[in-house]
Amino acid sequence: MARTLDQGLQKLLAYYFEQTAIKPLFFFTLAILFILFGLSIQPLPSIIDGYWTILISPSNLITDYFAVGGIGATFVNVGSLLLVNTYLIQKRVSKISGPLLAAMMTVMGFSFFGKNLYNTIPFFIGTYFYSKYSGNSLSRLMIAALFSSGLSPVVSIITFGQDLPIYVSMPIGIAVGIIIGFIIHPVAASFLRFHQGYNLYNIGFTAGVIGMIVTSIMLIFQLPVTYTIETKEITSPYVTLLFVCISIIFFLSGFALNGYSMKNYMKISKTSGRLITDFVTELGTPITLMNMGIQGLLSLSYVFLVGGHLDGAVIGGVLTVIGFSAFGKHPFNVTPVVIGVFLMQSAMSIGSPSSTNSLLAALFGTTLAPIAGSYGFFAGMIAGALHAAVVQNTSDSHAGLNLYNNGFSGGFVAAFLVPILDVIKERKQNNERTR
Repeated sequence: MARTLDQGLQKLLAYYFEQTAIKPLFFFTLAILFILFGLSIQPLPSIIDGYWTILISPSNLITDYFAVGGIGATFVNVGSLLLVNTYLIQKRVSKISGPLLAAMMTVMGFSFFGKNLYNTIPFFIGTYFYSKYSGNSLSRLMIAALFSSGLSPVVSIITFGQDLPIYVSMPIGIAVGIIIGFIIHPVAASFLRFHQGYNLYNIGFTAGVIGMIVTSIMLIFQLPVTYTIETKEITSPYVTLLFVCISIIFFLSGFALNGYSMKNYMKISKTSGRLITDFVTELGTPITLMNMGIQGLLSLSYVFLVGGHLDGAVIGGVLTVIGFSAFGKHPFNVTPVVIGVFLMQSAMSIGSPSSTNSLLAALFGTTLAPIAGSYGFFAGMIAGALHAAVVQNTSDSHAGLNLYNNGFSGGFVAAFLVPILDVIKERKQNNERTR
């Protein structure tokens, strides 16, 4: 009986996973699950109204779609966007490895607070034009195309926030999104050298710079760039249970694929996580899935241990951590950063570790995990502490038009800290050689 059940489980998992790849069917299934979940917790007429409100929202940082359209409408938004993204991806890529997995999970996470079908599609169109212009294949550009929608509020702000007729504002908003989707690829490749791969959210830093330029241009012409969104701590025990179950399913799937053991999992602790570290390719799908599940449970635990709430924005942070657990993050390089963020937030005179902004800084601050992985626990704590302070001030420069504000902050922290750590490391090595 047990053998039959195991064979059935392995056959089921084979539909979704290979030893060194994730199949697109996994994301199609997850998208349908989210849509059905949304339909089950909010009346259909209310979902339709809420979804429309989400589509026409300015969507600048932080716009919690739970508060804008309701929990059910938000899950329909997440599922719909995931369906379209997966369709676009599987037309070009048959198997999903670590970087693409991280991108898909990140877009899914930000669909809870800032991304929707309307304000993300222009970036794919821009990527298509860049592919034709540069001669690069679309399959090589899809990861950056997904991440580039971190600037999706630009499209929404221009379209719905300028008091212009929709037939004027919509073409302009879409055109700007297409232009950003075109230029972000060469710019991101250049900025990777700025932080030397120690900031996992490289597109986040790139988007911050572009967002700063867009904001400056809009301010010169006295165009509105910010909108105050009423924030509400809307959460649900059903939502909490769903994401706990998703994390457990990730872990158990990897555990079963790994022969019902944790064998080889500790190999992950030996990786620094510095870009580019693809756990799916290097360690295999089973280890990656277990890591994603563990990281999901640890992230959720942190939120509740500090007294936080699992609202839409925080869910986005948790899902991003889970996604990047296939692309550089693991408990051994994430924990020091989170501790550093928490200690700094506890010492700061503004906010508290349990606020949404503070939780996002802790979750997204793990973009600096490679510093802990490369230079040690204490260096990771310092990076986290610096990030907690810097991220408080970076959003003003782009007026919330860059959803990846923590990636923007992380780029500056890494660029500042890594050269200092290199000098210390080199001095230590020289001292050891002269003994």
